[in-house]
Amino acid sequence: MLEFRNVTGNSKKFNLENISFTAPTGFITGMTGVNGAGKTTLFHYIIDQTQLYDGEILYNGRNIRDNFANFKNQMAFISDEKRFFQDYSIADNIKLLSGFFASWNNKLFNEKLTSCNIPLGRKISALSRGEYLKFQLAFSLAHNATLYLLDEATAGMDPIFRKDFFNILHELIANENITILMTTHIEEEITIHMDYKGVLKDGKLLSFDEVEVA
Repeated sequence: MLEFRNVTGNSKKFNLENISFTAPTGFITGMTGVNGAGKTTLFHYIIDQTQLYDGEILYNGRNIRDNFANFKNQMAFISDEKRFFQDYSIADNIKLLSGFFASWNNKLFNEKLTSCNIPLGRKISALSRGEYLKFQLAFSLAHNATLYLLDEATAGMDPIFRKDFFNILHELIANENITILMTTHIEEEITIHMDYKGVLKDGKLLSFDEVEVA
């Protein structure tokens, strides 16, 4: 599980104030709020070890800063951010990056990519938004990630692709020791697919509750 304990940080770009919540293993936790509420900031405090803050962020009971390299091996950050080598092919990206993950499974990656009909020779920059998300999911599965952070991943998706995407997420939490934390502004996603919901506003957590089954 992922825990925030009284996390507070202030800078020109990032601002969170006294954030405390737990995203439990085996469930999908959603964070919602208008643009500028602090959703992406929340993720940057997790994925960027250079960010300064008071309080603690723990994963499975351990402070993520105590062994960030090991934590990063377990984490998958899926978003529109251009974090891969855009002018290189998928195959070249894998050659350059897979060695950073101790449990990398190249066979699994190729199987997942093939099932998505995405060729290894395609450049990252040439992928559509949906293909880029699928590539990131395949990459995350191949390095055996157990914590999935999805930043507005479903924004702009067509209904069919969104359904398929959530099917994958539900399969993950059903079959593996997986924790999923995602941001969204789509209310339907929260009521249908989320187990827990947090509401952020101006860097503050207004509420955090279990989602009631309709």
